[in-house]
Amino acid sequence: MSDPRNHRVDDLDRLVSELHELGPSRSAPVTGDTLELGDWLRQVRAQDGSDLLLVAGLPPLARVKGQMSRLHGETLSSEDIEGAVSPIVPSRLRERYRDGEAIDLGFTFKGLGRFRMNLHRERGRAAAAIRALPTRVPRLPDLHFTHDVSFLAELPRGLVLVCGPTGSGKTTTLAALVAEINARHSRHIVTVEDPIEYEHTHGRSVIEQVEIGIDAPDFPTALRAALRQAPDVIVVGELRDPETMRIALAAAETGHVVLATVHATDAAAAVSRIADGFPVERQSAVRQELAMALAAVLTQSLVPTRSGTLAPIAELLVVSYGARQHIRKNALQHLNQEITITRKSGSFTMEESLARLVHGGGLDRADAILRAAHPEELESLLRGA
Repeated sequence: MSDPRNHRVDDLDRLVSELHELGPSRSAPVTGDTLELGDWLRQVRAQDGSDLLLVAGLPPLARVKGQMSRLHGETLSSEDIEGAVSPIVPSRLRERYRDGEAIDLGFTFKGLGRFRMNLHRERGRAAAAIRALPTRVPRLPDLHFTHDVSFLAELPRGLVLVCGPTGSGKTTTLAALVAEINARHSRHIVTVEDPIEYEHTHGRSVIEQVEIGIDAPDFPTALRAALRQAPDVIVVGELRDPETMRIALAAAETGHVVLATVHATDAAAAVSRIADGFPVERQSAVRQELAMALAAVLTQSLVPTRSGTLAPIAELLVVSYGARQHIRKNALQHLNQEITITRKSGSFTMEESLARLVHGGGLDRADAILRAAHPEELESLLRGA
């Protein structure tokens, strides 16, 4: 008797073949109404900058290799900033901004690529931070991790958390993992994002990208719908609330691969952040669910190198029996030692990542020690080289 899963793969391959030439058409490119904004963004791209900052009382600023520099342009007023960015803000978000909220959105500027903007107020005045996204979806080798993390794209099921502070490259790593799966496997991938930052094309996989506020009102609604769409891989832009976390855990427990980001400094903090998001009486049960669902926790940060570029330093915990027991018992202080125990499975510490960056000449020894959570471990690794 033939395996129905084989038919499913064949059908998916045929569907991918039919859709291969179709690219995503999420947002129409922004054109002439925002010429001044376009000029600033063009200057950022020309300098290989990462961000454009618009702050009242200053000219437009670009972040280039981690340093702020002034662009050509006059000192900006609050009205200047609102006038420059308002054409790219959809009406639904303009209302929220007028009501005092900070808003996030992604947009494509014709000829310059894709950007992500946070529009907010400071001292009652308009301000905007615009991130220049890579012009193509990155692959994992492009990110230059010190250790191999590509095997995360081979996981058959489970929850993979990508952790770190704001601006640490979590979303980029998530996109690179999706690109890796797309290049290697014939799967149905559904992403839920707010906003969409990287626009994926169909490769071996079919990729559907759901944007909050456009395709669904919120993360829980989008995730519940995604589970009815026969996905193999679900990508959650951020685990923000208990309901989103609950659905993501359930999906990972029932055989899906779930990739998600969390603001946390290490594996223990990630587990705590998820469990603590629930009422006290539910937290023990959530830890049990996490122990079953969690497959790996990748924590990362970006550091300026000697050459002036930014490079990732990272820590990876591949979850094994020991880690699951520690999570169940809420003995999270032992998770760091589990990284050492599971090194053969692909785990590595932040100190090992820092040591490799030092050995490769990308980072000064003193800078590495300042960034280490366990300086004595890093000193030992550097002495042993």
